[in-house]
Amino acid sequence: MAQNKVLYTFGKGLLMPFYKLLYRFKVKNKGAVPKSGGVILASNHMSFADPVLLGLSEKRRLYFMAKEELFKNKFAAAVIRALGAFPVERGAGDGKAIKTGGDILREGNVMTIFIEGTRTKTGELLRPRSGCALLAQQMQLPVVPCCITKRNFKHKFSKTIIHFGDPIFPEKLGLTPDSGRRELRGATNMIMDEIKRMREEDAEELNAK
Repeated sequence: MAQNKVLYTFGKGLLMPFYKLLYRFKVKNKGAVPKSGGVILASNHMSFADPVLLGLSEKRRLYFMAKEELFKNKFAAAVIRALGAFPVERGAGDGKAIKTGGDILREGNVMTIFIEGTRTKTGELLRPRSGCALLAQQMQLPVVPCCITKRNFKHKFSKTIIHFGDPIFPEKLGLTPDSGRRELRGATNMIMDEIKRMREEDAEELNAK
């Protein structure tokens, strides 16, 4: 999948000062994402700003799955495709999206997945989906859990922490090329448990200030 490196780099430089001012975001455990090779970044999903916040927080260029509604406008579709997003057709299964994600990982890139499958409307974490673990199982690549925590969910530009966890490799997740649904469910819960742990830590830090 093609991504416009110049546009991506230009966009980061343009948006960084604005997002720093608006969200006053802090990045924890920066450098957790391996410097090379295919990696799955599994994050919770708080707002429309999340893809930008993640992109600004990580040196490597990120690829994203995005809901197909965002691709209805031809101009908008061209821009977000150039930035590394591709559509996911909700309600029709995610086989095509998983294949595209696998191709991106096979090329040695960072594939970002919002593990809950959609944005939270309450600020609370939602039930995780198994797509992240499925890619890790199929590609036998590590997952880097990531947690986005806001001081006040109701305030759009509330102070935010972007926390990267250490890579979790397929062996620790209990995933082999022959793993079935039970193992995928266990791996999904393990990834989500790490996101919950980071969320508790970061919420305590934000509320203490």
